[in-house]
Amino acid sequence: MGDNHVGAELTQCGRTRIASLVSINARFSHSCLALFYLRNSLQRHLDGVQVVLNHFTINDPYYQIVQELSEQRADFYFFSSLIWNSERSRQVIEDLLRIDDDTVIVIGGPQASVIAQQIAERQRVSVFAGDIEHAPSQFYDDLRAGQLRPFYHAELLRKPDAGFVSPYRHEDFRQELKNRYVYYESSRGCPYCCTYCLSSSEQGVVCKSPAQVEEEIDLILAHNPPVVRFLDRSFNFDGPRALTIWRRLATYNTRTLFHFEIVPRGFGPEHYEMLAGVEANRFQFEIGLQTTHLPTLRAINRADYYAEGREIVRRLRELETIHLHVDLILGLPFETYDSFRTSIGDALAMRPHYLQMGLLKMLPDTVLRAQARQWGYRFSATPPYSVFSSQWLSVAQMRELYWLGECIEKFYNNRYFVSVWDYLRESGEDMAAFFAMLAYQMKDRGLLSMATTQRTLSRELRDATASRADSELIAELLRFDWLRCGHRTLPDHLDPTQGSIDAIRRRLMTSLPASLPGAYTHAGRAAWLRTTTFCHFSAPALRELFPHSAADAAIAAFTQRREPTVHGLNEVVLLEDVSANN
Repeated sequence: MGDNHVGAELTQCGRTRIASLVSINARFSHSCLALFYLRNSLQRHLDGVQVVLNHFTINDPYYQIVQELSEQRADFYFFSSLIWNSERSRQVIEDLLRIDDDTVIVIGGPQASVIAQQIAERQRVSVFAGDIEHAPSQFYDDLRAGQLRPFYHAELLRKPDAGFVSPYRHEDFRQELKNRYVYYESSRGCPYCCTYCLSSSEQGVVCKSPAQVEEEIDLILAHNPPVVRFLDRSFNFDGPRALTIWRRLATYNTRTLFHFEIVPRGFGPEHYEMLAGVEANRFQFEIGLQTTHLPTLRAINRADYYAEGREIVRRLRELETIHLHVDLILGLPFETYDSFRTSIGDALAMRPHYLQMGLLKMLPDTVLRAQARQWGYRFSATPPYSVFSSQWLSVAQMRELYWLGECIEKFYNNRYFVSVWDYLRESGEDMAAFFAMLAYQMKDRGLLSMATTQRTLSRELRDATASRADSELIAELLRFDWLRCGHRTLPDHLDPTQGSIDAIRRRLMTSLPASLPGAYTHAGRAAWLRTTTFCHFSAPALRELFPHSAADAAIAAFTQRREPTVHGLNEVVLLEDVSANN
């Protein structure tokens, strides 16, 4: 259930005022940065305030959320409202108002006005828009008086010299943020004007200096969080600044992963040179490609992104140390069924580690929302306002492309089939068509909407390629990928004879030399043989997997060591001097 903590208690005239700050997150590992900013602002401006931070999830029992909050008997409840928690937040707010006639609600975030309009008892609901650090003094005066107005707006527009500081304290990492991702801003706003994004309606960008970022990250990393997600909309829009911060982050002795949303521009030779020395899984980059269709890119103000994005992903992918997450958006203006399939193929050709196909959301207050009627959009009336069709895509076409995206999510966005995808790409396969075929098969078998294991997905790939001329080669690649993920035995659909791995090990115990450079020493031979998994591979498979191998057949030894790469697959030693018939 929710994780809450009572902050320092101050009094005014003998009365303690209680402010309950509420966030409903997607999962337990997530946290809400806005609550920490709000806590600090309330304690700075209000005497006699007791702050309670509440981090719930959308999967928590609804009734218990309401009861936990009601039990606090707060003077004010503050809700952080986003697209994906909007409906649950509205339900909780309405029930808190029903439970207590004196309850007062303040809503902030992108969905605040939408939620307020849906609530019957609006006289007890107030909306705050903008950065809480710049709340007008009237807001705090009204809080003290217990009489809030329907709407407040931050006083200042974002200006380059309007600095802001991290809201975190050391105790936060022992309480609210324990075992959670930490969200951090080094800048606010976005210099670009993509028509589908809420940032297009914001004004100005505020940036922290690299020195301030270093000081604030020092505090965060003292507590070794698993992930620090930079919330900057376009982290590297200032290339030299991004480079300075990345250089500093690369020096920390930590296992923390740093996530950045980057734009496909602003990279120079110095960026690639620096990133080439970063250890695996220190950085994760999310790159908003969105589409490769030029008319669409022009319509959404991203005309020059594709070429630059393709080059960035290609060069960073060669490093094998930075996790690359590429985004596409289904349903953008001028995007047809064929053009989006082309975008999928173009994106997969870049070899990202993760390809996300998100549905276009018609977000309120965006330029694209204002154009929706003009372009024949049909979309959901409730959050997250997902698009169903446009004048370029029918409902049926959107549905088919959506299932295609779900298929890619299951099969591609993991480390299960790296060799298979590389082979298909290099052999000129139409990757979008291949995944479309898989999607049809999975949907026909009722598997697209179910949780699936690597075993199930591997079997489905084997079935889908069984009638191809290269069926046996793909089967060998599937075996290789399966064992490189750390499995010690093969599933039935990849090893119909069973027992082959143990048989190879028994033969190697008598044929391998006393020591093998790069694999084992004389003293470690027995342990290496016991913990390593072995499998035969044919010449065609070896040419795909080990391009420099000239062997007609060989044994691959899958060790227990992990490669220092993004996927962290098991290291493989090729025993070329050992015949498959040995």
